[in-house]
This record gives sequence, structure tokens and C-alpha cells, in this order.
Amino acid sequence: MSNDMENDPLNRLKNVAAPDARDKAKQRAVSAGMAAFEAANTKSATVPKGSSWGRRLTSIITSWKRKTIMDMRLPIGTAAIALLVLPLGYQLYTTTSMTGLPEASTRAVAPVAEPAPVDEASPPPPPAKVAQERAAPAPVAPAPAEMEMSAADRVMMETMPEPLAAQNSMLTRAPAAGFAPLMGEAMPMQAQPGGDEFTSFDEQRLKVVAEEPVSTFSIDVDTASYSYVRRMLEDGFVPEPDAVRIEELVNYFPYDYPAAPSAEVPFQPTLAVFPTPWNPKTQLLQIGIKGYVPPAGEDKPANLVFLIDTSGSMDEPDKLPLLKRAFALLVEQLSGNDTVSIVAYAGSAGVVLEPTIATNKAAILGALDNLWAGGSTAGAEGIELAYRLAEEARVDGTNRVILATDGDFNVGIDDPEKLEGFIKAKRDGGVTLSVLGFGRGNLDDATMQALAQNGNGNASYISSFREAQKVLVEEVGGTLEVIAKDVKIQVEFNPAAVSEYRLIGYETRALNREDFNNDAVDAGDIGAGHTVTALYEITPVGSGGELVDPLRYGAETARAGSEEMAFLRMRYKLPDSDVSELIEQPVTPEVVYADLGQASDDARFAAAVAAFGQKLRGSDYGGGMSWDAIAELARSGRGADESGYRSEFVQLVKAAAGLK
Repeated sequence: MSNDMENDPLNRLKNVAAPDARDKAKQRAVSAGMAAFEAANTKSATVPKGSSWGRRLTSIITSWKRKTIMDMRLPIGTAAIALLVLPLGYQLYTTTSMTGLPEASTRAVAPVAEPAPVDEASPPPPPAKVAQERAAPAPVAPAPAEMEMSAADRVMMETMPEPLAAQNSMLTRAPAAGFAPLMGEAMPMQAQPGGDEFTSFDEQRLKVVAEEPVSTFSIDVDTASYSYVRRMLEDGFVPEPDAVRIEELVNYFPYDYPAAPSAEVPFQPTLAVFPTPWNPKTQLLQIGIKGYVPPAGEDKPANLVFLIDTSGSMDEPDKLPLLKRAFALLVEQLSGNDTVSIVAYAGSAGVVLEPTIATNKAAILGALDNLWAGGSTAGAEGIELAYRLAEEARVDGTNRVILATDGDFNVGIDDPEKLEGFIKAKRDGGVTLSVLGFGRGNLDDATMQALAQNGNGNASYISSFREAQKVLVEEVGGTLEVIAKDVKIQVEFNPAAVSEYRLIGYETRALNREDFNNDAVDAGDIGAGHTVTALYEITPVGSGGELVDPLRYGAETARAGSEEMAFLRMRYKLPDSDVSELIEQPVTPEVVYADLGQASDDARFAAAVAAFGQKLRGSDYGGGMSWDAIAELARSGRGADESGYRSEFVQLVKAAAGLK
């Protein structure tokens, strides 16, 4: 064994000297090592976190196009989320104010440089130039036409359907550079929405006292015109002239007239004469009354029937949904002495709620909440059902049907004259009617006014929840409780003191001179706490403001030596009476103010509202006052303004100034 080990050739190699290194072999070894090192560095730089296909996150399943299952997790998840989110984002993008903007090609990222404005009239650059611009490096403030997409995004764009790919392409573009300048541009006026109907009327004409010394009209406590005008102006539209009834604008606001001391004489007139703000040669005669306010503890029962339009046109946020909230406010004001019934008219009329005591608010509000809009508008027996319920639940107090609609009066009686006659007959039987209008585009204001007048009720336009609070909460007493009916006003002017006059507003409330003493002629009613204002523009004799030349052969019939400018007469009936009572009061120098600043806040504010209405209508007489002067006059008469309505009016004047 030992001899074998000694003779082993491997042992003999230990004694052999190592040959010298060859330069070529050494160079090959160094080159191979450097190549291996560079390969290792390239691999770690290419796939730092496993985002490339087949490099990391691999699994044991590798049978699908040489891509492993874990390879697909992140790209597929990204694509799925994008397919859900991007269409929604594009929908939001296209429905906002940014849509329709001129498309810009670039947007600078650096804050020191602003993008150049886009010249829409200039032709687009050649494709080669665009490609060159996109490829050009911009290390400080790059301005590519489209934002760079990641590899995952490119894969997603290749695999998604063509329409969605187009939408996503729009979303990846840089925001339009033209957006910022657009903010400073004036908004183009939209066309005034049509569909609303109003009674056409001419402005009150100027009258010569020597020829027509007596003026007679019915009072009006409706406020629908102001609510409608306000909504139109706030929405950026100029209302049509027939929608502007100046008396309803003036009477929208409460005034601090002294209240009547007792229910037997439910109001007393307040008179004032002061300079006309739009004509220095004329004066304004203000006549104001405030209805009697019952004591707080007095609670007369009320029997109310809500007749509600549930046709398909009511399916808008400012119609049936607002209507429900408005009536809910009214229900909250009622007590155990009151009852509520609900009738709906649409595809078919029906009783939604039988007469129910008002303290059962859950049942009433539940019935309101269950109403829905839909179907046609042939309301077969709607109004007859409403009056039938009102008569069944009659009380010794207020019995009233409240019709709420967007202008569809297909309540069962198609002939307008027969419908008015039906309502008038029910009014004479003790059941009155009020009308609440909602929405726009279908509003039949003419019918609304006619029905309310024949029903001895109010006509109001509920444009917002705040307006519902005003009509059905703040003024609920005046809305429901009548303290005087068939109220008429007659003014006789003295030719020795006044040469001409005109009544501002009340065009649709004019009466004949003989109607004043005729108790069979219907007129307007006044509710508890309601204020009513009437304004005459008068031309004093010798002022130089006369517009009509005197007659060559006219006879002088003035009362010599009288200091009276005019004589006021008012007639009214108490709620339970059919015989009118008379109030008389002269207009004497004691109520004349030489300077507008000496007049009351109420007088100046009423004059500002009248000037506003005349300018909005395009009056032939009082439209020359500037918007700024109207706003300043309104501010001077704003007073305490606890409700904020007068301050709101000043803003409305500014809105009108920007539209007219």
C-alpha cells in the first residue's frame, strides 16, 4: 500500500513548479468577470420591485402565454379599477362647467411660466412639427400635449373597448389652458324659458281730474308676482312685463301701519303725501291699511282640504317635493281645533286622507309623503271631492280648499267659466279657495289669479322653502283667517288742488264708480295682520308737471276755499255679514311732506318698489329712474328689516340692473 502511495502520480505533481501566467488568458478571465458584473447590475436596475412581466411574484403556474398568474395580479387589477373609475370620472368631467372649453395643446408645469393663449382661428401645426415638439426635451418646464402614460396604462388602453379608450384618452390630456381666462368673461344670457302664462294688461293711464275725478278699485293682498319676478331675476332671466304686477310687488313687504283696535273696525287708513322720486313736479299719495290682529290666545278652528296636483309634470324638485315640505310646515302650525283632508288629482282623482284632526300629524305627514307624481292630468272629480270633504267637516271658523299645482287646472271641470262659477257658488256657501303655484314652465298664472279671486282666497307662488315659510308660517294668520271681505277703495280728487293723477298698479282690480256702493260686487279680502298699500302719482295744480292741456271751454267745479287734496272712502264687510260698512277720511295738508327724506321709511321703501316695478315693466310714466337711485332709495327706507326681505330687495335691484 505504501509503495502505491509513493508511486502515485498526483503526489509527484506537488513537486512540479507552476508555469508563468499567460497575458491572453488573464485578459479573458478579467473580461468574463466584468461581463458577469454588468449583467447583475442590469438585472437589479430593470426590475427593482417586480413590475415587469415574469421577473418577480412568479408562481408555480406558468401555463398562460408564458405569463405566470402572479405576474397578472397588478396589471389586471389596475385595468379593472380603471375600467370602473374612468368612465365615471369622464361623466363628471363632461357635466361640469369645464366642458365645452376650447382645447389647448399644452400646459406648462413650472409655476414661473404661464401657457400661451390658444388661438382657435389659427390652423393646427403639421404632424411632423407636432411629433418634433413632443419628442423635444424640456427639463425645466416640459409642455407635452398629452400626459405620459405608464406601461400598465398602455396595456390597459390596448385591451379596453374602443369607446372607453377614447374617453380615457380625453382624460389623460392636460387641462385646457383657456380655462382661466374664461372665468373673467361675461356669461351669455340664456333665452327666457317659455310656457308660463299671464293675464295681459295695459298700464294704468293718466287721468284728468276735471274729467274723471273718482278712482275706484278692489284691494289686493296677493304676492305671487313678486315671488315669480324674484325667481326669474335670480336665475338670470328678465320676466315678461305681464308677470310684473306692481301692487303685488309693493304688498309683498310688511309695513308698520297702526293696527285696528278691534275686530268691529278691522283696519284704519294711514295717509301720506310726499315728492315723487322719479318726477320732481309730481307727488305720491300713499294709502296704507293693516288688518286687525286677533289676540294670541284666540284660536278659531280651521277646516282645510289640500287639493294637490300629482300629474307627471309635478315630478321636479321645485314642484311636488317642495309642495310636500311646504304643507308639512303648515301642518305644524295647526292645533287640535283644526282638521286636514287631502285630495289628489292626476290620472284619476282620489281621497288620499279623510278629514283628520290636525294633532294626528303622523297620519297627515305620512299621507303627504306617500304622494308621487305620474300619469295624465284628467282629474275627473278632483275639485268636487275637495269641496265635498270641506262641507262634510265644516266648522264655525275657516273652511278652505288649498289648491296646489304647477299650472295644470284639469280638476274635473274643463270649462273655465263653469269652474269659476262653481268656485263662486261654493264661496257663497262658506267654503273659500286659495291657490299655491309651484315651479315654472307650465305656470298658468292667469287661471291661478282668477280662481283665487272668485274663491275669496289668496294666490301665492312658492318659489323656495323660504317662501313657503313666509306664506305658511309667518303669515299663516293672514293666509287662513279673514277679518274683512269685499274691501273697496274709492278716492275723489279735488280739481282745485290736483290736476292729474294715475293709480300705480291694480290694473286687474279696477272697478266701476257705481260698483263701490253695490254690495253684490265682489272685491278682495284682508286676512289677520295683512298690510295693503296703494300709491297714486298726483300732479298738483300749478306745478308745471301737467301732461294734458286744459280744455278751452272747461267749467271750474272745484270747491272754493277747501284745503283738501282728495277724499278717501273705503267699504268692507265683516266676515259674517253681507252688508258693507263705510270708512271716510280726507287728505289734508297735515299729511303732506315737502321733502322725501321727511317721509317715513315705509313711504320711501314703497316708492322704491313701485319705481322698480315700473322700470322692469318699461313704464311710460315712471321708468326713468336709474337702478342705482332705486337701490339707494330702498336702502334709505330699509328700517329695522327684521325678516331681511328689504335687504333682499336691494340685491334684487342690482340683479335687474345687470340684466336690463
